[in-house]
Amino acid sequence: MLIDEGGLLAPKIAPIDVEGVIMNRERGGFLSDGEHPVSLLVEKLDKAAKDKSVKALVLRINSPGGSVTASDIMYSEVLRFKEETKGKRPVVAVLSDVAASGGYYIACAADEIVAHPTTVTGSIGVIMQMVNFSGTMSKIGVKADAITSGKMKDAGSPLREMKPEEREVFQSLVNQFYDRFVDVVATGRAKLTAEQVRQIADGRVWSAQQAVELGMIDRIGTLRDAFTSLKDQLGIKKAKVVTYHRPLGWKPNIYAESPAGQPQVNLVNVALPPTWAHP
Repeated sequence: MLIDEGGLLAPKIAPIDVEGVIMNRERGGFLSDGEHPVSLLVEKLDKAAKDKSVKALVLRINSPGGSVTASDIMYSEVLRFKEETKGKRPVVAVLSDVAASGGYYIACAADEIVAHPTTVTGSIGVIMQMVNFSGTMSKIGVKADAITSGKMKDAGSPLREMKPEEREVFQSLVNQFYDRFVDVVATGRAKLTAEQVRQIADGRVWSAQQAVELGMIDRIGTLRDAFTSLKDQLGIKKAKVVTYHRPLGWKPNIYAESPAGQPQVNLVNVALPPTWAHP
């Protein structure tokens, strides 16, 4: 039995999901505001940190990435959890279908990274996508004429061609964010130097097997493997897997506000049955 319910006093392992596009705002849902990915992660990390019976954390990551800042905040919050728990509670990232770009960025905060055999990961890099509608506008007789307070105020406007000096400014920003990404990977992957990270950080994705060979992840395995390994590492035979959810509403923190009309409710523990974890 992979996860053995050992009574009320059994040590807990808490899986926390990082899924979908990573953004620092609500993800709109049907007839709702949707979740705020950063806020939700912080809520769950705080709850796990305060629960002294939680002995380890599993980050289940299934994300193609997202915004630079949201990824960096979530990465930093995982590090904060480790600091608050004085490094005594191991954090393992388990990569699912995709853990690319910002998804991999967050995984680098973990003590160990495990990827499923069919995981696609990597995509270490930064992109700032621009568009230019000026060609289409000229065909229908429309011309933009911006009045600005400075020559760079409308830099990146989709209504005209980008000027060389504007491209230089944007490239500088991308380079800075890229350098930060490289530093995050090099810090999290002790066997890789910053220069070695740059050699593989050209934006491409890698298979799990390639990622192991490159030192981007520690091993290939499943969620079951991660739980078993954590129990061995903790020296325990029985553990409960718990997750956190809001049964009634929203619990605000510094990254989000409570939507109007919804009650404030703390997160609660839910003990999952032994058959819950699947590879």
